[in-house]
Amino acid sequence: MSTADFQARQFELLLPHEIRAALAARPVVYVPLGTYEWHGEHLPIGLDALTAHGICLRTAAADGGIVCPPLYYGIGGGHAAYPWTVMMESEAEITAILHKTLTRLQDFGVHLAVLFSGHFATQQLAMIAAVAESWNSPGKAMDVLALGVNMAEGVPMAPDHAALFETTLLGALWPDRVQLGRLPPPRNAEPGEIEEDPFGPQRHDPAHPLHGIFGPDPRRYDPRQAEHTLAAIVRWTAAQVGQRISAPAPSGCAD
Repeated sequence: MSTADFQARQFELLLPHEIRAALAARPVVYVPLGTYEWHGEHLPIGLDALTAHGICLRTAAADGGIVCPPLYYGIGGGHAAYPWTVMMESEAEITAILHKTLTRLQDFGVHLAVLFSGHFATQQLAMIAAVAESWNSPGKAMDVLALGVNMAEGVPMAPDHAALFETTLLGALWPDRVQLGRLPPPRNAEPGEIEEDPFGPQRHDPAHPLHGIFGPDPRRYDPRQAEHTLAAIVRWTAAQVGQRISAPAPSGCAD
């Protein structure tokens, strides 16, 4: 797929007639969510929203539908006090934005809205699940599906925070934004870095070489795994959408 294929799915770039055509073919709109959050010295602060937006664009390019700009504000997780992290104190402001967005999407004739979060803190996932549950009542013309990137099945590695999984996923979308040279080189002679609990509290220590990184050492990142990992998540996302909407999907990418 080309950049043009993805741009043809970006709500903010489309003219009204292009939106009408896309929704006539597949009345699905993706609403990506993330946050501003520390992801180590080697990854960008906006990773969660960047990955959510990228996954949604690729799913829409292959399966139809359009994608809203990502919402960068989130809640939950253990990094609220980290540098460059902006985490909301409660879900009230975010849910207000989501409910307004859903109301207008329904007015536009959308059949399915997909809330897709790249930030998968428990509180964030509970929030979008609650929004979907409260929306999906009898009589509503539009269905809402809440998904998180960590829910995907058939992915070759387990979810983490700023570690091997998130580094690999971002590498498939924004390879120049993965800069492993910003991390100290691994010291194989020190068993603490090899045998430690990769999700342990020691990773909150600013002196730790993998400060704020929770999961397998991202310095093991293999770019050859990146596209395979992304493709698995895109296939899973398309399958979840297909189970929730009856309109036939177009074959291949729409013009």
